[in-house]
Amino acid sequence: MNGDVVNLRMARKRRDRTAKEAEAERNRFEHGRSKAERDLARARNDKASRDHDASRREPDKGGS
Repeated sequence: MNGDVVNLRMARKRRDRTAKEAEAERNRFEHGRSKAERDLARARNDKASRDHDASRREPDKGGS
């Protein structure tokens, strides 16, 4: 059983550093868009929502 010695403090720092870098990458992806890209995405989402709502069928309201 001959294993490498691991400094736990350095291992924790390395783990935290990679976690922060992953979070920064997600934030850059989520918030790093130009205003035109955000407006285009919002318009596409609104249109998809309107199209979805327009294709709904209304339930019968009559009694007999």
